[in-house]
Amino acid sequence: MLSKKLSQITPSYTIGISARVKALKSEGLEIIDLSIGEPDFNTPHVANAKAMDAISNGKTKYDLVPGLMDLRLAIVDKLKTENHVQYKADEIVVSSGAKHAITNTLLALLDPGDEVLLPAPYWTSYPEIIKLCGGVPVIIETSKENDFKLTADLLKPYINARTKLLLINNPSNPTGAVYSGNELSPLVDVCVLENIFILADEIYERICFDQPFVSIPSLSEAARQQTILINGFSKSAAMTGWRLGYTASNATIAKAISTIQGHLVSHPSTISQWAGLGALTEGKEAMQKMVNTYKSRRDLLLPIIDALPDTTYVTPKGAFYLFIDLSAYRNKLSFDTSFSVAFSDKFLLEHQVAVVPGIAFGNDNYIRISYATDLHVVIEGLNRLKQMIEAL
Repeated sequence: MLSKKLSQITPSYTIGISARVKALKSEGLEIIDLSIGEPDFNTPHVANAKAMDAISNGKTKYDLVPGLMDLRLAIVDKLKTENHVQYKADEIVVSSGAKHAITNTLLALLDPGDEVLLPAPYWTSYPEIIKLCGGVPVIIETSKENDFKLTADLLKPYINARTKLLLINNPSNPTGAVYSGNELSPLVDVCVLENIFILADEIYERICFDQPFVSIPSLSEAARQQTILINGFSKSAAMTGWRLGYTASNATIAKAISTIQGHLVSHPSTISQWAGLGALTEGKEAMQKMVNTYKSRRDLLLPIIDALPDTTYVTPKGAFYLFIDLSAYRNKLSFDTSFSVAFSDKFLLEHQVAVVPGIAFGNDNYIRISYATDLHVVIEGLNRLKQMIEAL
């Protein structure tokens, strides 16, 4: 018999959509896929070269559980020079992707029944990972008028004796919203006062367009001690398939994360780690070109969305998503349980465009579109969206 915990887990919407897209393509349909949050760039050549060099030189043996020392030292340098926060190598743990880093962190911190505060909209896997790790996700509804960003006033009423951790994704998937330092500081003050850990998922931190990115642990030494920073290489360096992420935290938490990882996977692929080192130390120019491209796409796409009838959206200041409000059309589409799922299904089957329904992120009035793909493809997808909503 399967574990009871599986009955609490919702299957991934994005993986389900991807499977449907593949099935429709196998039937000969040409599908515009705007659902995938995956860069449409190749891994930088310098990262590939570093990996191939490691293979050629036999660097394929077991290594240290928290990651290659060369890579951890490079991460320490990156965090100091780019994010203005000082760590030591023994405070860095390299994992098999940011998702794995999050899981390690929650396993290290949560006891059964501990509550994790989660602002909505949220990345679709957060509540499921929390539940798998024995925690209870507590959803905090945020406001469209504030770009769905959490405030201290919204946070405080949800804190109780069972509250263990606050999870903040900045820049945000799915909204693209970016917190300023002035917006983060009050949240940190509350968490420090109440002794609540902060899990800061900053996987999109390089993809920040209109303002300097502020990393939560850089705000103060108290913030650094209270925060577990999550980052990785999938988004910034187009290394999705390499599966490489990391945590930065105080030494006590880092040791706990390393202990857990040592028993579960030992360490990430050494070849992936060498590739990550190449990207981090020699790939800055390539990574910045990607960011410039995303910004250019965003700037060209927003006027098109502005012209969509009866729709609004969160202006994305980072990441590569458009979170579009379609609530004006709820009464024009029949559905049983989820408006955004019904809308997305109709869009896929009748217009051959795949998007992610907002219910996957905790808001059923929205859909998420990724512009991490060819600009002309996204424009065609938006033109078909206009056709669909005008026909409703």
